[in-house]
Amino acid sequence: MTKPDPYHKIARALEHAAPGSSDFDLNPDVDLPDNRRLRAAGVLVPLLQTGTGLHVILTKRSSALRHHPGQIAFPGGKVDDADDGVAAAALREAHEEIGLAPSNVEIIGTLPHHETVTGFTVTPVVGRVLAAFDPVPEPGEVQEVFTVPLVHFSDPANFQIQSRHWRGQQRFFYVAPYGPYYVWGATARILRGLSDRLNR
Repeated sequence: MTKPDPYHKIARALEHAAPGSSDFDLNPDVDLPDNRRLRAAGVLVPLLQTGTGLHVILTKRSSALRHHPGQIAFPGGKVDDADDGVAAAALREAHEEIGLAPSNVEIIGTLPHHETVTGFTVTPVVGRVLAAFDPVPEPGEVQEVFTVPLVHFSDPANFQIQSRHWRGQQRFFYVAPYGPYYVWGATARILRGLSDRLNR
């Protein structure tokens, strides 16, 4: 019997309409102005088939960075004028940050946009990595490239809600720890959205 294509299930899950998310989902007391200006960004959610199933490729940002040092993130960044949309930006940044060639990625679909506390509206672009590759972390920006089994993020039980003081107030956020990696914030929220779709 032929094994089902795991990417087909993901593609079908991405077809369902859903509202966007934000860093403020768990903080309804935050009053966001209607006229706020958000910058467009795209991140790649790269999925790689291995002998033990699908894995998500993630990065650990350099501790020397001014913004979000040491945090776990998807490869990606803001949309430049030369980019042909958010998917092109995500692919370009993945090539620059981890050495993943755009020709080695098949776009499966996108997740709803995610608004960050830093003023970006991020579109997560889910992509199939066609062949294994040797990651090349961008010096000064990426400290480490690693993978996590998708099954870990597919289980809602692996997500927790934690909080910390930020700008004088208590702020709540999702976390999905895996081994030594503390996955939290926007990355965890986006993965929680993917998990919700896969379990629908």
